[in-house]
Amino acid sequence: MVKILIVDDHEMMREAFSKTLSAIEGYEVVAEIANASYAYAYCEKLSPDLVLMDICTEDGASGLDAAVDICQRLPHIKVILTTAFDEISYIPRAKEAGVHAFIYKSRSLAFFSEITQKVMNGGSYFPEEKTIPFPKGEAPLTKREMEILRLLCKHMTKKEIGAELFISENTVKYHIANMLAKTGFPTAIDLAFHMISNGWINPKY
Repeated sequence: MVKILIVDDHEMMREAFSKTLSAIEGYEVVAEIANASYAYAYCEKLSPDLVLMDICTEDGASGLDAAVDICQRLPHIKVILTTAFDEISYIPRAKEAGVHAFIYKSRSLAFFSEITQKVMNGGSYFPEEKTIPFPKGEAPLTKREMEILRLLCKHMTKKEIGAELFISENTVKYHIANMLAKTGFPTAIDLAFHMISNGWINPKY
């Protein structure tokens, strides 16, 4: 029996996922929770084979952070991340965390069922990563630039970003200057505002 833990802050989604996945022969939903902060504890207690986890959960708890813990400390458990947000950094961060699949909630429940079985059979699934439309076109931002941009959107100073990423403040300034040159924005504040207001980066998660 494949045991599944569902983590989602919307009761309707939990019920829909539970009904869909429980309908697969040999699959059982062992728990449904709303807050990703408790996901690791539930994994230790219930030993699920798979966690289907939303990124933005109750009380601001991040499914991405929970996925990192599970993948690092309980690597035998497979993790599928899901979200309703078109956030630009989620897919690369999910891959870096080591999860097995990433599904947008706009997909059908039948697709969730298909990918769940694919993952449990040793496969994986990730949508094509998105590019960001900027005044100068789609920006070829590097991985490091995306890390810095995400932290800028969390209102961190250059000094704080440097400390977070273990690089110097001058290196942070260098990367910001490159981003501004690529995207055509006059200041880092303008760039961060564009990212947040257009939903490309969600600073809370």
